[in-house]
Amino acid sequence: MSATENLIAHLLELRKRMLNSVVALLLVFICLVPWAADLYSLLAQPMLSKLPKGGQMIATDVTTPFFVPLKVALMAAFLVALPYILYQLWRFIAPGLYEHEKRWVFPLVAASLLLFFSGMAFAYFAVFPVVFGFITASAPAGVAVMTDIDKYLSFVLSMFVAFGITFQVPIAVILLVKTGMVSTAKLREIRPYVIVGAFVAGAIFTPPDVVSQFMLAMPLWLLYEAGIVVAGWMVGSPPRMNDAG
Repeated sequence: MSATENLIAHLLELRKRMLNSVVALLLVFICLVPWAADLYSLLAQPMLSKLPKGGQMIATDVTTPFFVPLKVALMAAFLVALPYILYQLWRFIAPGLYEHEKRWVFPLVAASLLLFFSGMAFAYFAVFPVVFGFITASAPAGVAVMTDIDKYLSFVLSMFVAFGITFQVPIAVILLVKTGMVSTAKLREIRPYVIVGAFVAGAIFTPPDVVSQFMLAMPLWLLYEAGIVVAGWMVGSPPRMNDAG
C-alpha cells in the first residue's frame, strides 16, 4: 500500500470513528431531552438548597429558560457517551501502538475517565454545598441572592472542569515517571512546591474562602502522593530510603 493509500485509509477510519461518536452523542441527547428541565433542577439543587426561604433562580434573557436546560442535557449526554467516544478513539489509535504500550495506555485512559467523574462528583456533593453556603451567607443585609440560571451553569461547568482536571494529577504523575521524564525521587523532592501550588490553584479556582480553597488543595496534594506511589509500583522504583539517598 502506497503512502497516499495508507493516508486515505487512516482518514476514512478516523471519519468512521468520529461519525460513530457523534451518532452516539446525538442518540443519548435525544433520549435525555424530555428530562432536560429535571436535569437542570438536579444540577441546581446545591444552590437552591442554600438560598434563603422563598429564594429562587432567575432567567434574564428571553430564550434562557429554553436553551439552558438543553445545554445541561447535552452535557449529560456527553458524559454518558464519553466511555463509548473514548472506545472509538482507542479503536483508532490502538493499531499503531506496540503491545506493551497497549497494556498500560488502556488502563490509564480508563482510570483517567473514572478520576474525572470522581472529581465532578466531589465538586457536586462536597464542594458546592460549602461554596454556595458561603456565597449566600456573605450577601449584605437587604440583598436578595437570585442567581441567573445561565451564569450558574457557567460557574458549575468551570468548577466541574477544574476538579475533573485536578483529579487527573495521578495520571500526569504516572505518565511523567513512565516516560522517564522525571523520577519518583525527584517528585518527592519537589513536594513542598507542589503543596504551595495546590493552595495557589485552590485560591484561583474557588471563591475566596479558606474552606473551599482547602477542599481543592487537599485532594490535589493527596492525589499527587497517590500518583507517586502508583508510579513507583509500575516502574519498579527503589524504596523511599534509597530514593532519598
